[in-house]
Amino acid sequence: MNFVVAKAEVRTNVRETLRRCGYFGLANRYTGQVGYVRRLSLSQHYPRFHLYINQETDQQYQFSLHLDQKQASYQGSRTHSADYDEDTVKAEMARILSILQS
Repeated sequence: MNFVVAKAEVRTNVRETLRRCGYFGLANRYTGQVGYVRRLSLSQHYPRFHLYINQETDQQYQFSLHLDQKQASYQGSRTHSADYDEDTVKAEMARILSILQS
């Protein structure tokens, strides 16, 4: 799920706010791109929300959010089972927006 937030609406540093939302930075070992992850369990890595700041301009942040259901199943494969537009992802987006804008 992609969404955009105007920088004027964000009250503090966006990366610090993502930490307050329960996200921590995680570099993709294949691309080097840094994403942010929030695990749903303290004892398991999956399922977890995965958030990227796709683009940052002077005016806005563009985010991409999905729910990783499990790790890639096949060796050498980077694809995994994920939800993009389901109600749980929409609810998480709303939660992030409320914290970013508070």
